[in-house]
Amino acid sequence: MNRKAVCCFEILAAVLVLAASCSALADDSDASIAAGGLVPRRETRIVMAKEVLRISDKKVVVDYDFRNDSDQDVTTEVAFPIPPYSNGFVEGPSPDEQSFQSFKLWVDGKPIHYESEAKATLNDKDVTVVLKENKIDIPTFGHFEDKNDSKGYEVINTPDFSRLPKTARDRLTKAGIFKLYDQLPAGQWTVHLQYHWTQTFPAHSTVHIRHEYSPAVGFMQVDTTEVEDSLAQFKTGRSPNDDSGEVKWLAGFCADQPFLSVLERQLSQSKSQAKTEDERLWAGVAGSSWVDFILTSANTWQRPIEDFTLIIERGKPEQGEKRLISFCSPENGKVERLDADHFQVHLTNFVPTSELRIGFFDMPLPKPAQPATAK
Repeated sequence: MNRKAVCCFEILAAVLVLAASCSALADDSDASIAAGGLVPRRETRIVMAKEVLRISDKKVVVDYDFRNDSDQDVTTEVAFPIPPYSNGFVEGPSPDEQSFQSFKLWVDGKPIHYESEAKATLNDKDVTVVLKENKIDIPTFGHFEDKNDSKGYEVINTPDFSRLPKTARDRLTKAGIFKLYDQLPAGQWTVHLQYHWTQTFPAHSTVHIRHEYSPAVGFMQVDTTEVEDSLAQFKTGRSPNDDSGEVKWLAGFCADQPFLSVLERQLSQSKSQAKTEDERLWAGVAGSSWVDFILTSANTWQRPIEDFTLIIERGKPEQGEKRLISFCSPENGKVERLDADHFQVHLTNFVPTSELRIGFFDMPLPKPAQPATAK
């Protein structure tokens, strides 16, 4: 069975009767940030005996069993690397989202303190020292704030910049490290951040490590026309590479013909039933979100992963919405339905060769037919 059939067909049978929240209806598309698993610093003596990866659009939880088969204890630095990110001021994710401030860590059931290491670059030039000399926090772009006050007014502030004397502010602005938007300063550097700690793996023993975080989710709207264009590739025999834009994007979730047919039917029904201006605004539109996960970081340990389990959670429904999910199953693994909202892929001796992207597609449910009024 091919990858598309594996990941979509079995899921499709379960999703037809379920509703879910529509958290992705945004005016513009936003990219997700692909975080992944734990990475040792040049260490391949430790076996990843087991990995259980749980993904929803709200939380990612990973449980590992790491085994040391050698006769000696192994002590190494373990890191949770975060992809480089820039200030999302004006549009884009907040620094907290991009830096995965929600990251938590346990070893053998006990919470563990970890260190952070942050560097900053501007046009490929390291500006870490300059920012540290001015006591400007690198991961948060100087503790950048964009929030509403008690009266609901938007307040934008960069306290680390604002407290500096004017000469220092002018110098940082002239160097391009900060840019003023209507006199509001925003840091322009790229953050290179990782969380790390020292971990000992005793000889002939297994260490259980668990970490979790809230994912930086991507968002995009998909309308009926785009779904119909994707369906056309199956009818005409075209490859997804023959198309562009949303067609290729949908193909990245291994969205197959049955999945797209259900999506198209739901959107068409909501469009035909729209009566008010507000209903017509959102009719025929699916709010899609996705979570990226870097699977190949596991290859920095001794390969393969002896026992790997992926569990996808659909998410809680909201009234009047319905959610479909689709993803490319790793190694074309069989997708099993655990219950109405959880799906599982189990693999043994798994060596990841690609990354993972989970798609959540939310849309309005068709309204039930109104009974005829007696005359």
